[in-house]
Amino acid sequence: MGEAASDVGPDVTGQGSPSGRSALEQMCAPAMAVGGFLNRRALVRAGRAVPRTMHFMGSALWHGEVSESLPAPRLSVGLAAQVAIDEALLAVAMAPNRFPLPGEYGRVAAELAEAEERYTREGWVADPRTYHRTPPMLEQSDLTTGKGWALGQNYERISWESGFAPHEGEPGSERWMGFGANSVATAAVLRHADPSRPWVIGVHGFCMGYPFMDFPGLHAIRLHRDLQMNVVLPALPLHGPRRVTPISGEPFLSFELMNAVHGLTQAVWDIRRLITWVRAQGATSISLLGVSLGAYTVALLAGIEPGLDGVVAGIPVVDFPGLFHGHSPRHIRVRSIDHRIMGGTAETVYRVVSPLCFEPQVATERRYIFAGYGDRLATPDQARRLAEHWGGPEVSWYSGNHVGYLWSGQVTEFIEASLAEAGGLDLPGTLATTGTET
Repeated sequence: MGEAASDVGPDVTGQGSPSGRSALEQMCAPAMAVGGFLNRRALVRAGRAVPRTMHFMGSALWHGEVSESLPAPRLSVGLAAQVAIDEALLAVAMAPNRFPLPGEYGRVAAELAEAEERYTREGWVADPRTYHRTPPMLEQSDLTTGKGWALGQNYERISWESGFAPHEGEPGSERWMGFGANSVATAAVLRHADPSRPWVIGVHGFCMGYPFMDFPGLHAIRLHRDLQMNVVLPALPLHGPRRVTPISGEPFLSFELMNAVHGLTQAVWDIRRLITWVRAQGATSISLLGVSLGAYTVALLAGIEPGLDGVVAGIPVVDFPGLFHGHSPRHIRVRSIDHRIMGGTAETVYRVVSPLCFEPQVATERRYIFAGYGDRLATPDQARRLAEHWGGPEVSWYSGNHVGYLWSGQVTEFIEASLAEAGGLDLPGTLATTGTET
C-alpha cells in the first residue's frame, strides 16, 4: 500500500541486497506492483462488494443472526442489493491515498497517550460528565439571522459564534482551533406561528449539513407540515457552511482521532446552547432526532442535557474506535495496534464522548432507535449495543442498508409516532412502532 519502503530488511541470506529489499520482496515485486495499481482503481475496489456481500448473506443464513443475539430477517435479493451498495461505498472510500502515512502513527499515538494520561488524572475517564462544561445561554442578540430556500421550502437561517474551545492544553486543540470557519455555528429553522408546538432538533449525518440534504435525511419538511412541529437543524462542526475542506465533515472523522473527540464535544456544546434558545422561544416540548453521526450526537446529548422529552437515534454509531478498527484494512489495524493507538488507548480517551458511558436522562419509554439489518457502515451491532445500554427502548429494525431508512415506510411511521408520542401529539390511527420489514 505504498508503505513497503518503511518495512524493508535484509535478504534471505542475511546480506543486504543492492536495492535494499530482500530476495523474497524482489521476487514478489511485480505482483505487488500490479496489486497496487489495481487497488488504486475505484472500480476494482468496488468489485470487493460482491464477495463481501456473499459472505454477509451466507453468514446470516448459516448462523441465523446479523449480530450477536440479533436474528437475521428474511433474506432477499433486495436486501443483498442494499448490502452490496454499502460494501461498494466502503471499498471505494478505502483508497490508498486516504491511508495514514507511516510517520503519522507515532504522532497520533503520542496525542492519544497524552490525552489518556490527562483525562485519567483529571478524573474525566472515571466520570465523563465532568469533562463537559455547561455553555452560556444563546441569546437572541447573539444571532445573525437570514432566510433560505431549499427543495421548495422557505426556512430561517440563524448563526452565532460557537464560543467553544477545548480544555487548555488538550492534545490536538491547536489544530482544532485552526479550523477558522468552524467557529461560527449555524442552523436552519422551520417554525410555526405557535412556538408552543413541539420542537424537534434534528442532527444530520457525516458529509451532510446543508438543508437540501438534511431536509429529506431527517424528514424535516414532513415533520413540519404533517405533524405541525417546529424543526431546527444545526450543522455539526466542520460540516455544511462550517466545512474547511471540499468534503463536508472530512477532518471530523479521520486518522486524527482527537479531532472526533473535540468535534463531538463541540457538537454537544453548540446544541446545548441552541436548546436554551429554543426554550426561550416558548417551547413546551423538545425532542432530538439524529441519524448516523447525528444519532451518536443525540445519544450523547441524552446523557448530558436534562429536561429533554424524547430522543430518536437512527442508524446509530456509538463506538468510533471499534468502527475504525472494523472498517480499516488489516495492515492499518496491525500498525495501529503496534503503536498502541487501538486496543486500549483510543478506547479510554473516547470514554469522555461515548454514549455508552453516560446514563441517559430521557425517560426509558421516550428512547427510540431505528436501524438496518443490512447496514454495513454503522453495523447492526452498534445499534444493538445502544439498545442494551438504554435498557430496552423501542427499536424498529428494517430490512435494508445504511440509507435504506429513506425509502422505508416502516421507519417513516416509526419516526412520526415516536416524536408525536414524545411531544404529546395525537396521530390519526395507530402507527406500528416495533415491526420488522420482510
